[in-house]
Amino acid sequence: MPSHTEPKNAEEPLGVSCRAIFISDVHLGTRGCQAEALLSFLRHYHCEYLYLVGDILDLWQLKRRWYWPPTHNTVVQKILRLARHGVQVRYVRGNHDPVFEMLSDLVPVEGERILLGDIQIVDRCVHETVDGRRLWVIHGDQFDVTMRYAPWLTRLGDHGYTLLLFINRRYQWAVRRIGLHSRWSLSATIKRRVKQAVQFIGDYEQVLAQACRREGYEGVICGHIHHAEIKEIEGILYHNDGDWVESCTALVEHATGRLELVHWDGESPVPLHQQGVTAGTPTARP
Repeated sequence: MPSHTEPKNAEEPLGVSCRAIFISDVHLGTRGCQAEALLSFLRHYHCEYLYLVGDILDLWQLKRRWYWPPTHNTVVQKILRLARHGVQVRYVRGNHDPVFEMLSDLVPVEGERILLGDIQIVDRCVHETVDGRRLWVIHGDQFDVTMRYAPWLTRLGDHGYTLLLFINRRYQWAVRRIGLHSRWSLSATIKRRVKQAVQFIGDYEQVLAQACRREGYEGVICGHIHHAEIKEIEGILYHNDGDWVESCTALVEHATGRLELVHWDGESPVPLHQQGVTAGTPTARP
């Protein structure tokens, strides 16, 4: 499994410097994608490593209906520009964007990675923090039981989730019309309150932590369930970097090796770094 080497930065740091950034579940190609928020976040930080932890593109939705506004193209251009300027970019495949499987038949595979220009495309990889911890980086859909044993149920859930996001966009439009600002999310609220959803999240975290222990790593960084969190599970460090559809969250490694979960409020990062903290929906603000 590939491990990183020190990158050579070709430009001076801009914005806030950090060592690594992990983002997932951007879902470019869907109306729910918060592309403008992600762009402002990427412009705020300067990192040495950028990990795209799956579902950056949503090929499921693009196959059903093409949607690609200019801001989505700008996100792709921004990532390519970062890679050209010396940031090590690793694209970990997700279930909505199985790019590794798609390209492995077309492009030579070097070890366990595909080099596409300045970007490494992998199925999974390892990130070593500055203080020596080895963390398993994987999207996480492999440990979703519905993906493995009932893919039809996953597709049905995807349609339902899309409907919830549509309702939420209409709500936010109406709130803005009366001069208020709210990032309340219907789907996030349902996930917090429905018992089965809470149980699914807990089971997912446990299964991933157990797999991480079997692989011999000290922690895991994943996405997939759109539920940002940092916690310790039976001695394994579990990190979920969230999504850029609802919560606009990312995992950041600072120069000291400290890992911090942050929510982007549109203008600045809001730290969510305590053990066991969940990135819930921010309260409405005027």
